[in-house]
Amino acid sequence: MSSTAINVVLVHGAFVDGSGWQGVYDLLKRDGYRVSVVQNPTLTLEGDAEAVRQILDLQDGPTVLVGHSYGGAVISEAGTHPRVSALVYVTAFAPDKGESVQTLIADPPPGAPAPPIVPLGDGFLVLDRDRFHGAFAGDLPAEQAAFMADSQVPWGVGAVGGVVTEPAWRAKPSWYLIATGDQTIPPPAQRAMSERAGSTVVEADGSHAIYISQPEAVAELIKQAAAG
Repeated sequence: MSSTAINVVLVHGAFVDGSGWQGVYDLLKRDGYRVSVVQNPTLTLEGDAEAVRQILDLQDGPTVLVGHSYGGAVISEAGTHPRVSALVYVTAFAPDKGESVQTLIADPPPGAPAPPIVPLGDGFLVLDRDRFHGAFAGDLPAEQAAFMADSQVPWGVGAVGGVVTEPAWRAKPSWYLIATGDQTIPPPAQRAMSERAGSTVVEADGSHAIYISQPEAVAELIKQAAAG
């Protein structure tokens, strides 16, 4: 393997846990990468960034830090860690300094679908179960999407409103996978964020759950980032 980084840290987004990375994990492990999956609590942005830093502290060399969806905000905050050599955004938020996911979704592009986020109470949010399949996982089997809808991890409003202090993408090279069929983060918003970050961009026809439905595309982009 000719890559300069063989360590990869995977960060999940809202409403899910790290198990969704298994397909990507298996492909990277097969090719000799050392892969860690962060189970970030998604209660506050700072708490999630700290969970990622704990895993980054354990890495023994250059590391590719990967974030899906809200995980993009987490890696933007935690990715200034000295072990991080590259960032990979998988249909993810890439906030700038002073921005949060909340500010990024407050003004969606005209005609963009609104994700069916509903309050759970006590400062937590979930996706409407009946609309989860179409909004989050349109290219996954209905049974799998139903399981994901029924096993959601509630998203804390402290994570939604958590502000990025020093975005890592301003100092580290980044790659970005745009899912052109995403019904959660509109593709025009993905293009705008990836362009602002100066990312190397790849587009693929997939849902917001492209990290599960097309692990090969995601793993390939991570390998590109690892090779620099």
